[in-house]
Parts: sequence; C-alpha cells; structure tokens
Amino acid sequence: MKKRNIRFYLRIYRKILAQDLKSKMSYRADFIISTVGMIFTNISGFIGFWILFRNFPSINGWSYYEMLFLYGFSLVSLTPVQCLFDNNWSLRQNVYTGDFIKYCFRPINLFFYYQSEVFDIKGLGQLAFGIGTLAYAWGKIGLAFTPLMLLKMIVFLLTASLIMIAMQNAAAAACFWIQNSFYILDLAVRFKDYAKYPITIFGPVFRFIFISSFRWRLSRTIRAL
Repeated sequence: MKKRNIRFYLRIYRKILAQDLKSKMSYRADFIISTVGMIFTNISGFIGFWILFRNFPSINGWSYYEMLFLYGFSLVSLTPVQCLFDNNWSLRQNVYTGDFIKYCFRPINLFFYYQSEVFDIKGLGQLAFGIGTLAYAWGKIGLAFTPLMLLKMIVFLLTASLIMIAMQNAAAAACFWIQNSFYILDLAVRFKDYAKYPITIFGPVFRFIFISSFRWRLSRTIRAL
C-alpha cells in the first residue's frame, strides 16, 4: 500500500467533514436544539459553582475564580475528544453486528477513516463557552497574559486533550474483547468530570487512582506516538 502523508489525510478529512456537516445541516432544528442543549449543560456547571461558593468561601484553599478557571480549562481540553472522536460510541455496535469489517478494506488508515466519519459540531458550542469562561476567570485571578504564559496554556491544553483522547479510545477498544463494553466507555467518559476539580480536594485513595491512571495513559500515549 502506498504510504500516505499528512497532507493527503487532511484533504480526505476535509471532504468527509463537508459531507457530514451537510447531512447534519439538513436537520437544522435538531442541530440548533442540540447545540443550545450543550451550552445550557455547561451553564448549569457554571451555576453549580456559583451556588457552591455562595455557601463556602473556598474549598481546600481554592477560590471561586480558581475553580472556574479549571472548569473552563476542562471544557476547552475536552473539545477535541467531543468533536473528533464521537464515533467511539458506535464502535461497540459496529463490531457486534459485523459492520466494522468494511473499514478493513479501505485503502487508508482504518482508525482515521472510522473516526473521521462523525464530527460532533455541538462541541464547538462547548469550546466557545469554555474559552469565555477561561478568559473571564483568567482576568479575575489576575494572571499575567504574556507569550510564555500563553504558550504554557496551549501545551497544557494539548496534553490534557491527548490524555482524554487516549482514555476514551482505549475504553472504546474494549469492545473487541468484551461484548458488553458500554459501561467501560461510560466510566471513562464520566472520569472527565473529575478534571473540573483540583486533585488536592480529594482524599489519598482517589489521588492515588487519578495519578496512577494519568501516568498509565500518558505512557500509552507516548508509546503510540
């Protein structure tokens, strides 16, 4: 098979994405409702923090705006896995019915083709809300906005995104060995909710679980690269 370069895959992805967006926009009411629903879901988390800190001035030394900063950071870092890897939810069914075999005969990378079939455009609403929340909290905390600080933020966001992508892909791939693997994927996705909170507010047992899981996923990601 001819070796494909990154330019080839970007061109193919652009064409697949265009077709996927056309099919979604044919049902505009569904698109608008789902996007608004995603935004309101994130707003509910914002309100939850506000209600919590109305009763407690801080949580283990973390102020309201610092927690809000982490919340915005988590929303932005989760956008790639939300938008680009939403097809993981269909993987179990495709493997179970045998439909997944068709991807093995495509003349391009199997993983790329399968994941590129679906783009969850609702994640863009999450991205916009996350950036707004992050910028708002950034200003309230009083962090300096310098090129070095911006570079650090980009690196941290990319790293966090890669960790979450690795977690979801590994959980979704469990369907090749476990028939009822939905709960594994669901558990991995729910794990992201803890990313909205600083690790220092949890007990020693949970810290050990989070850190061990992070190290294992990071090592798997580095090996894959």
